[in-house]
Amino acid sequence: MRKPKIFALVGGICRDSLSRKLFNIFKEQSSQLMEFDFFDLSALPFFSQDIEYDPPQAVEDFKNLIRASDGILVVTPEYNRSFPGALKNALDWGSRPTGQCLWSGKPAGLIGTSPGALGTFGAQAQLRQVLSFLDMRIMNQPEFYLQFPRELENGKLPVSTRDFLQRYIEKFQDWVKSHMSE
Repeated sequence: MRKPKIFALVGGICRDSLSRKLFNIFKEQSSQLMEFDFFDLSALPFFSQDIEYDPPQAVEDFKNLIRASDGILVVTPEYNRSFPGALKNALDWGSRPTGQCLWSGKPAGLIGTSPGALGTFGAQAQLRQVLSFLDMRIMNQPEFYLQFPRELENGKLPVSTRDFLQRYIEKFQDWVKSHMSE
């Protein structure tokens, strides 16, 4: 069986995004198991019904990556106990026009990091509600809420966290493969 193709939605769009650093570690640790596509969410315009039937090229490129994927990895920061607007905007674009939701049936995994004591628990709880409404197949266990470790600033994780991430990666790969059709 071929390696699953994963489309990564990284909600942190700032230059030094901890979410992007976490995704890069995830991608490096899982390179033998999965292939990844990535799209800079800051390139998407704000969703508007005025342009949903004639969207700009960036939206078409984004939608093509969703179509080509076997699974979705959402990597989120937490802002005010929720996920960022750029991520919500991307989810909206992928679900429109009405009746043409590209997320439906896609297996999905959620990970995230934040300096807060609860990591990204709040953001992921709200994301689960949205992803469920979009009919995505959310992997429920294990959960991955990472309180930002200092090592992440340099693109590294503590050994114990790396080991847990590896277990998550293996479970996520199995989850996506179980939903793939060849």
